[in-house]
Amino acid sequence: MSVGVARGRLAAERKAWRQNHPHGFVAKPDIGLDGSVNLMKWKCFIPGKAETDWENGHYPITLVFSENYPFQPPTCEFPKGFLHPNVYTEGEVCLSILGYQILVGIQILLNNPNPASPANSEFNKLFVQDRDEYDRKVREQAKNYPRVL
Repeated sequence: MSVGVARGRLAAERKAWRQNHPHGFVAKPDIGLDGSVNLMKWKCFIPGKAETDWENGHYPITLVFSENYPFQPPTCEFPKGFLHPNVYTEGEVCLSILGYQILVGIQILLNNPNPASPANSEFNKLFVQDRDEYDRKVREQAKNYPRVL
């Protein structure tokens, strides 16, 4: 697939997103210093799901698409040091466990980590062995990402 096809697909998805997207989610292509729109890199925010320890946060994530999109998923990165069993310490999401719409899938993953596929072994260990402390750290982390809407 050529870069033009990937960009065409992303332009169509951007248009569809503007018309209809899940409440509380934000997804916008990156804007360069010169004002140009970079469809290959998107800045997004995922709201923590209500009635979970994640609910008070609005979590920033960057999606970077390749010229092989949609056949290859984008890389998805939270800020470095983001605490979740399926997020590497550098912020990259372990995407092998997602199968559908990426941002909604990541929102679901936040509250439903997969301990069998850990990216952050230390935080995964906490999730498995000390849920109270894990939940406390999640609530504390949510304070670092207040809702922006």
